[in-house]
Amino acid sequence: MTRKYIIGSRGSELALWQANFVKRRLQDLFPDIPTEIKIIKTTGDQMLDVALSNIGDKGLFTRQIETELLSGTIDLAVHSLKDLQTEQPDGLTIGAVCEREVPNDVLISRSASAIGDLPKGARIATGSLRRKCQLLNYRPDLEIVEIRGNVPTRLNKFAESDLDGMILAFAGMQRLGLGEGISHLIPFGTMLPAVGQGAVAVEIRSDDHQLRELIDKLDHTPTRTCVTAERAFLRQLEGGCQVPIGSLATILDDTITLEGLVGSLDGNIVYRDSVTANANEAAESGVRLAEILIAKGADKLLAENREQYGNSAGMVM
Repeated sequence: MTRKYIIGSRGSELALWQANFVKRRLQDLFPDIPTEIKIIKTTGDQMLDVALSNIGDKGLFTRQIETELLSGTIDLAVHSLKDLQTEQPDGLTIGAVCEREVPNDVLISRSASAIGDLPKGARIATGSLRRKCQLLNYRPDLEIVEIRGNVPTRLNKFAESDLDGMILAFAGMQRLGLGEGISHLIPFGTMLPAVGQGAVAVEIRSDDHQLRELIDKLDHTPTRTCVTAERAFLRQLEGGCQVPIGSLATILDDTITLEGLVGSLDGNIVYRDSVTANANEAAESGVRLAEILIAKGADKLLAENREQYGNSAGMVM
């Protein structure tokens, strides 16, 4: 009897797009293998009235899904890679990292075509300390407004508000067919993305060798290499939702370039640098960049931020 594989996913429109994307890829590659999606509600889905920076939960969007994966009620889990902790729970592994979408953040605005065009004192919505830090570093006059919810929910809230703008990820807008609503693709010089932003991860049990052989066909080596560097950078810094950290790796031929930053919550201080290395030294490049920023003073910023919000290593929004 052919084994049926159950895919675990959050229930948001974007999460289900990602789960169905993986499901279609598997069906295209292995048409005789049945698959099914199971929706699982996570802590992050249940606490929509609390700022992410105040929750302090390392498995905010993943713990319940990973619990079902470990118990065997699902066989694989599909995540936005940026939601995953930098270390998987015992017994789990990232079986595949799918090809990355454009990782930039974007501006949504009714009137401005770029962040620089926003009026003085403009009110901008984001639920991310990383975005807030970089916005205030670039435009200290801006007023940052907290916003939570999935992509359509945020867009609806924005449409019903008097806000001047909102920041979202390009990947979510594009995947949901909402690209026409983007006012500006924010360049990396202005805003580095979250670690792993735009990439989809497929998590499986470490001992499920049969499934691992199938999932391996979905793995995109350049994306895997880039996010390996970014996640090593984050892991070395021990950053979490309460710390403004951004990072982006790119590959050209056999060379990987990794950029990263650590900033203060008010955007007054930003430590930013980059390193280059051979692509087979991706993890080492992440560690090296983290140590460069720590030497510049990032460790003091990290300590101050954790003192204010608590310590939660893992994902960065």
